[in-house]
Amino acid sequence: MTQEKAYATSSRPTRLTALLACIVIISGTVLGLSGMDLVLPAVPSLPDVFDTSIPASQLVLALYVAGSAVGLLTFGSLAAFIGRRRLFILSLVLFAIFSAVGALATSIEVLNITRFLQGAAASGPAVLAPGLIRNLFSELGAIRAIAAMGSIESLTPGLAPILGAWLFSYYGWEASFTLTAALTSVLIIVIVVRPGLLPSIGTKQVDSAGSYKKLLGNAKYLRYSLGHALVLGGLLTFVFSAPAVIVQTMGGTIDDFILMQIVGVSVFIVSANIAGHLVARFGVEPVIMAGTLVAVAGSSILLAYSVWGDNDPTKLKFLFWILNAGLGVRGGPGFVRALSAAEGDDDRASALLIFFVTLIASGCTALVAPFITVGLWTLTLAVFAIVLPCLLLMVFIDPFEPPAQTEPKQE
Repeated sequence: MTQEKAYATSSRPTRLTALLACIVIISGTVLGLSGMDLVLPAVPSLPDVFDTSIPASQLVLALYVAGSAVGLLTFGSLAAFIGRRRLFILSLVLFAIFSAVGALATSIEVLNITRFLQGAAASGPAVLAPGLIRNLFSELGAIRAIAAMGSIESLTPGLAPILGAWLFSYYGWEASFTLTAALTSVLIIVIVVRPGLLPSIGTKQVDSAGSYKKLLGNAKYLRYSLGHALVLGGLLTFVFSAPAVIVQTMGGTIDDFILMQIVGVSVFIVSANIAGHLVARFGVEPVIMAGTLVAVAGSSILLAYSVWGDNDPTKLKFLFWILNAGLGVRGGPGFVRALSAAEGDDDRASALLIFFVTLIASGCTALVAPFITVGLWTLTLAVFAIVLPCLLLMVFIDPFEPPAQTEPKQE
């Protein structure tokens, strides 16, 4: 019997304990995400602060992303040997330390090295959170919790730069690093004071024979993980490229983009949080398929408008929300089912899924960049081409059938 099964048949967290643990876990992931966005408003001032060049200052962002990519795969592998709870705590400790070191940096070289390490540490909670959450709840409960996590995380890119700008204006560029270190330290203290808060599943996994190669050969895992990454990657490609398209080819302003995003994020949050109710009524697979169809329809409608529409940027807010709704509906159920299909290798499965998202979003954004000045249709065609294979995965690969649970967990 593996430790996961032993845990499942021995102790169960109460509903309140599971909720508190979920709050701590989600807070760790949000802090990791905010490590990028809090710093954004201060980046233009760094050349003057450190007497350096603009390209060197931009590395503050690029190296954080690079560190995150390395950290994703590293933490996913380490979890099989160190365990989720210990590794989660370790990642928070490292993130707090590197955040504090960043605030004390006296040169751009030190800051850039620190940012790489900070980004690597920040990826730990993102990798480990889904597996930890899945061991707190039933499949339905995990779907709801991961949907809530996605909703909160979707607000971070919008709210963190606002807070970062305020911190920079009143306390200087170091303030965002200091705040991140302080808040992460609070989370660490909470866990130390209440060590039993996080589930102990994964303290050491008996079966560590999993590998990324094995996951890449698991068609059922790819059905859900790559499908999720294609929809989210397509959406992010549109978001990353839309400001330039709106301003340069549609005669719009950044306000058009902001309004489009507000509508899109709002719809995503609502749809993500009703996904659990839909699963309870219709089942996991029908909901994932429905979300996939809505996402493909959303990308198709954007493409159709770009070809036959009147190129009015104000109308994007009436169209972009459909793709967001599709992601919201299928996001939580698809993520949880991807972990189930990984057959116990939750952490590598989560790491690889997030890596897929990062690779698709960044790679496709770079590929689209030279063509976006041609017009909206080049961007929407790319997004449609990214999202459509998700439907093909759903159609041509048989769904994963999880074993029946003999004892329900907390929902």
